[in-house]
Amino acid sequence: MKIFRLFLRKAGRLLLTVFIISTAVFFALRIIPGDPALVVAGIDASPETVAAIQTRLGTDRPILAQYEEWLLSVLRFDFGASLFSEEKVSALIMDRFPLTLVLALLGMAVAFLLALPLGVLSAVRRWSFWDYLGMIVSQVGMAVPSFWLGIVLLLMFAVWIRIFPLFGGEGPLHLVLPAVALGVNRGAVLLRLVRTTMIEELGKEYIITARSKGLPERVIRYRHALRNALVPVVTVSGIQFGYMLGGAIILEQVFSLPGVGRLFLSAIYQRDFPVVQGGVIFIAIVFSLINFLVDMVYALVNPKLQAGGG
Repeated sequence: MKIFRLFLRKAGRLLLTVFIISTAVFFALRIIPGDPALVVAGIDASPETVAAIQTRLGTDRPILAQYEEWLLSVLRFDFGASLFSEEKVSALIMDRFPLTLVLALLGMAVAFLLALPLGVLSAVRRWSFWDYLGMIVSQVGMAVPSFWLGIVLLLMFAVWIRIFPLFGGEGPLHLVLPAVALGVNRGAVLLRLVRTTMIEELGKEYIITARSKGLPERVIRYRHALRNALVPVVTVSGIQFGYMLGGAIILEQVFSLPGVGRLFLSAIYQRDFPVVQGGVIFIAIVFSLINFLVDMVYALVNPKLQAGGG
């Protein structure tokens, strides 16, 4: 029952977040200086051309009517059509989002492969070679920007050594370097968290009790301590995955990947307002949905919530 109430509360918060962001995007595009139709048409455009673009954008209608139509369109996942290609914005986004999602998932896999083994070893063997290595990797990984690391990886493994392709997204090899560049930074954050939570769990009373009962050290560390240490990591991993989607947008420009990042950036350059506002809402929905799913997973793996505790 407690988990069900949590589900309803988080679902309501998800809907409220989407509503607030949708409203903010709607009014932000209408209070910025200048007429969006005039910006799209150009300074030398005729009044007839500007009026035609206003009709396409719907800015010639009363503001409340525009706002009502905007909210209904968001609920229908209909963000209008591009001013240049005249394709539906939702179709453009969904056509490119799978590549961005795959890149973020691969980056998350790289982050876990870096954080879990090294974080656990750093906690289990404190002040050893593995612990110092983990601290160095975490510090360097958090200090190096993903886009800079992506450029370095391109120079090393696509230009000098030529193991991986330079640009494009036609095959799996095109995603290896951007996934590594994306995962190292987030993996460094998770590495420190895994190390900290694992050290805390190893110092708790139930671990001392397990050792006094004669349980093998491997069972104590990896079955009991690690399982409880990963509970807070689940929440942080979901937040990091949301950041990875944002980081993937930047890396898509570095590696010339045809994902939603390049779509949104080109829309900003071209001042394609329907694509820009649709992209903002879409990213907000995805980020909110990820946080919602993470909260649900956390509720399922948290022993206190499973038992109905606080």
